[in-house]
Amino acid sequence: MENCDLLITGATVLTQDSLGALGDGAVALRGDRIVAVGPSPRVAARFAPARRIDAAGRILLPGLVNTHNHTPLMIVRGMVEDLGFAPAYTPNIPQGHLLSEEEAYALARLGAYELLRMGSTTVVDYYRHPQACARALAESGLRAMVGGRIHDVDTAALANRQWRYDRAIGAASLDENLALVERWHGAADGRITCMLAPHAADTCSRDLLEEVARIARARHLPVHTHLHQSEAEVASVQARDGMRPLALFETLGLLGPELVAAHCIWMTEDEIARAGRAGIRVAHAPIGNAAHGAIAPILALRDAGATITLCTDTKSADMFETMRTALHVARIRGAGYAIGAPEMLRWATVNGAVALGMTDAMGSIAVGKKADLVLLDGRAPNLAPVIDGAGIVVHSATGANVDTVVIDGKMVLEAGRPLLFDGDAVVADAQRVASRLWQASGYAVIRPAA
Repeated sequence: MENCDLLITGATVLTQDSLGALGDGAVALRGDRIVAVGPSPRVAARFAPARRIDAAGRILLPGLVNTHNHTPLMIVRGMVEDLGFAPAYTPNIPQGHLLSEEEAYALARLGAYELLRMGSTTVVDYYRHPQACARALAESGLRAMVGGRIHDVDTAALANRQWRYDRAIGAASLDENLALVERWHGAADGRITCMLAPHAADTCSRDLLEEVARIARARHLPVHTHLHQSEAEVASVQARDGMRPLALFETLGLLGPELVAAHCIWMTEDEIARAGRAGIRVAHAPIGNAAHGAIAPILALRDAGATITLCTDTKSADMFETMRTALHVARIRGAGYAIGAPEMLRWATVNGAVALGMTDAMGSIAVGKKADLVLLDGRAPNLAPVIDGAGIVVHSATGANVDTVVIDGKMVLEAGRPLLFDGDAVVADAQRVASRLWQASGYAVIRPAA
């Protein structure tokens, strides 16, 4: 018999690969890789594991790929949803430029904890103090692509819908992103990689976006941004540059498969067609969009040729809720039953890997891929009955069903509890930071019992 580090048997395995769904499936891991997938009797007869998990009645998924998030923005959850469509454009709340490095770290730890607890194994994350974000994500055990928030607009003025540009702000934010790349690209045994993250077309001047495009080409770095997120963004860029944001990105050579663009809501039919032809990767944020009354033309973008992925965008880290909401809003927009659970699960796994250029490493449960796995607790009443697997996961599962998470072959969550850090301390630290900053912004803060 062959040795392996971990053998999971008896699970309903949704491989997202050519094997499809296995009713009594097993997965063997050695080091950071999957070395066998198949029926439990056959795989169990082949391997002598250092550790074995009897997963009878449980559902095993590839790790979920969450393609757009801002971990320190945990500070606005439960508040900004009733105040404005996005924190950067909402006055009188704790803004990113008010956070210290350590405050950003404390909040990023909370964000990382929730992502892990809800079944995301890979996340795209960017904000102010990106090294604090990278540190928090690395310590949590997550796989992450991290960027800095590049902009040259004065964010204090932006909250009041005033677009004032400052070269010094742009240079500082770009330098912050480049310092992140130097320190963190390939860190944590390769789990942390980096990107360039211009905030949006309206918060970056044309000159700054030109510089981002030049560096991205020279250093072969992916680019991540918000694109056509709001009507105000579109109107601002039109007034400033005489063209809409997509056209600006196209003109600068930023529109292509190396671009992951979040939201993509306010697009014309022609812009949808151009985005599709360019092969952009769309980070669809259905919950955040719906929260302010918007629905992205996501099926039209898919049909035009864009790769559709899913993201939680900080408001909630529950990718199961995100899959469900994406399906619902697509049907509200007219998709009918032409789209269903299997495609949603693909958007949350396989397509995320495609968007990040990591198809050889993740997105499905297959021999040779990274051992990034999520095991759902099959004892939960909302996970029964299981018929085809994908249906119950997309239409009924929640992040609370996540029991065990393995990333890079290492168990990082077991029985719903993190193994690499003290989750209770992370929550308490973030609460203290948030309470202090919201109180400084003039809000009465409920103080939980110690």
